[in-house]
Amino acid sequence: MMKKGEIYEAVVDSYEFPNKGIIHMEDTKIIVKNTLPGQLIRFRLTKKRHDKATGLLIDIIKKSEIENGNVFCEKFGICGSCLYQSMKYEEQLELKKNLVLSLINKVDNNYIFDGIKHSPISYGYRNKMEFTFGDEYKDGPLSLGLHKRGSFYDIIDASDCKLVNKDYGMILKEVLNYCTENNLSHYHRMSHEGYLRHLLIRRTSKTNELLIDIVTTTTVNHDFSQLVNRLVVLPLEGNIQGILHTVNDSVADTITDQGTTVLYGKDYFYEEILGLKFKITPFSFFQTNSLGAEVLYETARSYIKEYIDNKVIYDLYSGTGTIAQLLAPVANKVIGVEIIPEAVASAKENAKLNNIDNCEFIAGDVLKTLDSIDTNPELIVLDPPREGVHPKALDRILDYGVDNILYISCKPTSLIKDIEIIKNKNYKLERVSIVDMFPWTAHVETIALFSKIR
Repeated sequence: MMKKGEIYEAVVDSYEFPNKGIIHMEDTKIIVKNTLPGQLIRFRLTKKRHDKATGLLIDIIKKSEIENGNVFCEKFGICGSCLYQSMKYEEQLELKKNLVLSLINKVDNNYIFDGIKHSPISYGYRNKMEFTFGDEYKDGPLSLGLHKRGSFYDIIDASDCKLVNKDYGMILKEVLNYCTENNLSHYHRMSHEGYLRHLLIRRTSKTNELLIDIVTTTTVNHDFSQLVNRLVVLPLEGNIQGILHTVNDSVADTITDQGTTVLYGKDYFYEEILGLKFKITPFSFFQTNSLGAEVLYETARSYIKEYIDNKVIYDLYSGTGTIAQLLAPVANKVIGVEIIPEAVASAKENAKLNNIDNCEFIAGDVLKTLDSIDTNPELIVLDPPREGVHPKALDRILDYGVDNILYISCKPTSLIKDIEIIKNKNYKLERVSIVDMFPWTAHVETIALFSKIR
């Protein structure tokens, strides 16, 4: 009989989104994350309850037959980012497609599937990266990079990460060298002591412009002018538009802007998506794959282009208003609702920048805000966060009874939960498309079109 804490070997016999390898032993379903179907693995049983259990991957004894690609990063398997690097890109797309369709087909299999669309580029596609200061191992030397898989503390070097442009690695190395030379300490997550927290880098895909932001606590009053001098002379492909210093004394291990100083240049640049310009600041929400976002939004727009002419559209969970502004030229009016005030402010500014005057952006919770809007929608676009739409908010949205709803999902498991609710309100799932915005990782975007059954 299997026991918690014991080590076992087994073959992963099936797979569930996003990264759950499934093993069946002794009539028990065991989930071991970060594995692939067909792999022979060694794992430690960490939890067991009745006929379900979870395990922690120790190592991969034998590769799967689907691992037929060339691994291009020496940190693969150690870094917590990439999962599919050992597969050819076409095989990744096939796996992602089958995982999403297997979820959707559990609740509906009567729809048109328009396939999975690949990212225009599969390397260097990320336009934003948040690196963390820490140590490579307990009490080791200062490190700057990404979290080691399965570890809250250990930070591994990410200067050769292939998901970003090579400029990121050059900047990271220079910042780390400077901080090491100046004996600056990193912030400790348990004791909440120390100075250096994060390095945030953003880059435009069309103009190769860069923003660099060093995030620290307020425990030290350090002058970063020499670092600025070293960064601006680096032989980068891109052009540095701004170097910033943000302070953050929050205990949460996330970047919180509690005050930002411009050390060099400015605190923004402009990104272009499908002919529209968007002002991006260090903390703006924006799709992390700009070229992939063009594929995503063009596909979404094509799904509803025959329905939006001169219509009133609600863009719910509108972020910085990207979708709203893409639909505005042929709509009567687009009303965006977003809970983050900074995103709404950016949406308004971007609409002015693009000379769009038929978009209205409202800051507030979707459920609480809808009743305050005088004009009812004729079409609704949903682009919710990963957890999907709150059930009460979704019920309120469906009560409008609009002819068409376009749903853009960054987490298929949340989408299928909402599909069932939408169908119960007399809607039909018409079309589905998948867009791979995140090559080499387990993440994917899904677009679904619903129509009202009259």
